[in-house]
Amino acid sequence: MPLSKSDVESALARVMLPDGKSILDHDLIRALTVEGDVVRFVIEAPNAQVAAQMAPLRDAAEAVVREVDGVASVTVALTAHGPAPKQSAPSLKIGGHPKAQDGPMKPAGVQRILAIGSGKGGVGKSTVSSNLAVALARAGRKVGLLDADIYGPSQPRMMGVNKRPASPDGKTIIPLHAHGVTLMSIGFMMEEGKAVVWRGPMLMGALQQMLGQVEWGELDVLLVDLPPGTGDVQLTLCTKSELSGAIVVSTPQDVALIDARKAIDMFNTLKTPVLGLIENMSLFVCPDCGSEHEIFGHGGVAAEAAKMDVPLLGSLPIDLDTRLSGDGGTPVAAGDGPMAQAYARIAEGLIKGGMA
Repeated sequence: MPLSKSDVESALARVMLPDGKSILDHDLIRALTVEGDVVRFVIEAPNAQVAAQMAPLRDAAEAVVREVDGVASVTVALTAHGPAPKQSAPSLKIGGHPKAQDGPMKPAGVQRILAIGSGKGGVGKSTVSSNLAVALARAGRKVGLLDADIYGPSQPRMMGVNKRPASPDGKTIIPLHAHGVTLMSIGFMMEEGKAVVWRGPMLMGALQQMLGQVEWGELDVLLVDLPPGTGDVQLTLCTKSELSGAIVVSTPQDVALIDARKAIDMFNTLKTPVLGLIENMSLFVCPDCGSEHEIFGHGGVAAEAAKMDVPLLGSLPIDLDTRLSGDGGTPVAAGDGPMAQAYARIAEGLIKGGMA
């Protein structure tokens, strides 16, 4: 049987502290991941003073996990929840001026980077991003999701995760995980409800950090949920990373399509191939009588895709369960209903087309 998290946790439960309780009982394990035969986790001490005395505990935890059948490699980081002393590594800071790069970069282990954009807000781009990530993960792909909507990060709520990622050295960022997806968002690093008031260079620096300093691991595809429009974040991502392509989300409404065309033109200008369009809020199905209502019009996105000679990857109706699931932190694609099947079809099309 393949190696699982429960196998690793069972081994860690045998690592005892002087009070007779295990390292798991004390809730010291963070960011535990199992990728094939590779195991990674963080031991988080309550403060820096305790962490300085926990090297033997770290070694013991590494030793017991290494003895588990199927484990080929173990990486353990020791960090502290509280403030570190002055001689320790600096605390992680997000934002600031970007560092110079020799050229476009791609995180080690990441096979493809797909940007998911829109010309305007309110078309459901972030909802599509989270559900598509979950659908791809359920289809067997190793998926990462980067929430690059710096001013309005919504993936922490939609994916049901909201805690600060660990950083063992003040530079490396250990991402979070939910629903089979590896996650990073500026929302994890900021106090909830606090506005991000940054100029362009800080936005670019933050995006560069989340791409380059996060331990993404081995991924088939990294989805990047872009902010709406055609601004600094889009420009930075297209010019500073090795993008495999972009997906544009729009509603059928003429006003939305006007802005979607601008997003498409931006990607074309920046030499980023547009892999396809997704029509969101295509129609509303009355839950009482089953009648269909095309609230935002019909066929606009399909016509645009045909005009550009790019695939229409899918059409998604307005759906109450999608909204409730997103607000509740479990994307609708994680279930088995009609909307989950719709996202599964889009994911299958991307995989068959070699795009994910």
